Amino acid sequence: MYHPAGMRRAGPFLIVLIGVLALFIDFFPGLRLPDSSAADGQWRLVETKLGLDLEGGLRVEYRALPKDGVSPTQESMGVIKDIIERRVNSTGVSEPVVVVQGADRVVIELPGVSDVDAVRRLVGQTGQLDFVPLPADSQGASDGQILPRADYPPLFSGDQVQSATIGQDRNGGLAVDFVLKDNGPDSGAQLFEQYTTKNAGDYFAITLDQSVISAPRIEGPIPGGRGQITGGGLGGFPAQEANDLVTVLKFGSLPFPIEELSSEQISATLGETFLNQSLLAGLIGIVLVATFMMIYYRLPGLVATFALIYYTLVVYAIFRMVPVTLTLAGIAGFVLSIGMAVDANILIFERMKEELRVGKSLPAAVEAGFNRAWNSILDSNVSSLITATILYSFGSSTIRGFALVLIIGVLISMFSAIVVTRSIMRVLVRQQFARSARLFGLREDEFVAMGATRPSRRPVRADG
Repeated sequence: MYHPAGMRRAGPFLIVLIGVLALFIDFFPGLRLPDSSAADGQWRLVETKLGLDLEGGLRVEYRALPKDGVSPTQESMGVIKDIIERRVNSTGVSEPVVVVQGADRVVIELPGVSDVDAVRRLVGQTGQLDFVPLPADSQGASDGQILPRADYPPLFSGDQVQSATIGQDRNGGLAVDFVLKDNGPDSGAQLFEQYTTKNAGDYFAITLDQSVISAPRIEGPIPGGRGQITGGGLGGFPAQEANDLVTVLKFGSLPFPIEELSSEQISATLGETFLNQSLLAGLIGIVLVATFMMIYYRLPGLVATFALIYYTLVVYAIFRMVPVTLTLAGIAGFVLSIGMAVDANILIFERMKEELRVGKSLPAAVEAGFNRAWNSILDSNVSSLITATILYSFGSSTIRGFALVLIIGVLISMFSAIVVTRSIMRVLVRQQFARSARLFGLREDEFVAMGATRPSRRPVRADG
């Protein structure tokens, strides 16, 4: 059951707890967190990651070699680019630059990287696609989960996949059809038929470099090596997810071997002077916004400024934890989210002043201001989140970085504007010093006559 009084008491403690954790993450040197992208449970250093335009990084050039007398085509080079980009961008936020040059060259630029050997281990391998049986008592496996080959021996490898296409399930939704090679007793088709006959109702996994790509459930025996993977819902797979799975099944391993041609360190593309000017411009903008809030809204504006500082610390802590690679586009998204947080506070404070003018007491006006402005705040932020989500889903690596920063910023700005500002205002309006018209940008007659709970200064005289 929901208890408003209990939530009010817990709010300040939650704000303090999150603030202390944010300060610890932002300024404690040497802090380490588990590395979700590592297969062996390694810990990574919590640090601020900067993009190529702010920090520079490593540039490596590869060439695709002919295979079985066949030279790479433009289509196969696009597949190589996509696979390499997925490998070097496993967290989705490191913003690598991967481009195809000419007929057989791929250039990779990685921000903040100096270890060439690490890139070689990540990119230079051709990759290993496997069909892996899962234990009979398992409930499947999650996407991205690491299944070490020593613990989960594969049934057969991806070279047994003859074709993969997008199809339709029995409900008309998108599905992925695949055909396995059937050229002998040890072929993928024969092995899969034997396994599915004995293990109907169990799960198996499709892994790329031991990372789970899909883990479907076996509905029944699959003879002849012709199977279908369904999305599970009425609509089947989303289009992008179906395309990705087809690409993995067809080209999980690089379609052509690649060799390294050169590697070199590159400097920041913006330059230190331009970076300092950009940061100074952003800081001036934030200071001007905070100054306006304090001059025009007085006490509520001061509270909003504190909430913005709190917001900045929390967002920066999240950037370091994920970690998000900050580029100039990402910083622009961050500043934009600050503007949206201020916009929410303006809606709240203007509504609060209207409530004071119609005769409500100060505590009641504060509550009404937040409650009545909530719908407008929610609508504007949800529309921004929808736009940012579309950009993140379909944009390039730089656009995705901007969109991710904006999504994080909008979500935290809603928390700072609604929870942090509201909790502080609830405490302040019950203090005697806060019951002054000047502190809320109102005239004395508006503030007193319209129901604010502050005694009048005019003396009371006895008749006669």
